[in-house]
Amino acid sequence: MKMSLPQGVPIVTLSTALLLSWPAADALAQNSSLFNQTDQYGRRRPLTLAEYSWTYEAPVPKKAIALHDLITVVVDEKSTVVSEGSMDRKKKAHGELVLKDWILLKGLAAYPDPQSKGDPTISGKLDNKLRGEATLDTRASIKFSITCAVVDIRPNGNLVLEGHDTIQYNREVWDYSMTGEIRADDIQPNNTVLSEDVANKRITRRETGHVRDGYRRGWLLRILDKWQPF
Repeated sequence: MKMSLPQGVPIVTLSTALLLSWPAADALAQNSSLFNQTDQYGRRRPLTLAEYSWTYEAPVPKKAIALHDLITVVVDEKSTVVSEGSMDRKKKAHGELVLKDWILLKGLAAYPDPQSKGDPTISGKLDNKLRGEATLDTRASIKFSITCAVVDIRPNGNLVLEGHDTIQYNREVWDYSMTGEIRADDIQPNNTVLSEDVANKRITRRETGHVRDGYRRGWLLRILDKWQPF
């Protein structure tokens, strides 16, 4: 069978027309995209770092906390206070009292009593000035680690901690104590928690010994500083 082509029609144009008239069919190709992964129900499944990362390392699973477990609290507290104040007070008063009339009692009768030596007079003058200036600049820092025990577990899972430490070197003694409440999620993998994550915290540090005796105030000076009589 011979086909005759109309004169003037290019062969390329004819081939294109034959391809366009061919019955349409679904084209299939291999898809290498990770974003088209589906689950068993045909739904698109999100990427997970554990499946597609070459450097992924699974995190250390958190340990369940029970009563009397030990947790290390890293205490790092800093505070700065700057306060300035001034006062300038002046008070002036002037008073003068004169007794012009008086009476003389004779029995149950009262008679005028002339002031033969003049009217009694009382006069006074008050001039008070008070000026004060005060400047307060304090900086405090405390840093140490203390191991606390879990003494209570709240209904919402929060942990109540309490810890005490005593360090003695010759006659120098340092006592540390701390109480507070933390969330279980704030505990780090190395079983530590920062003091800034502790709620209702109370930190106490006491020192006794020769060094403390050298700069502590006496009882009389403490009373004077408390009541400030002068």
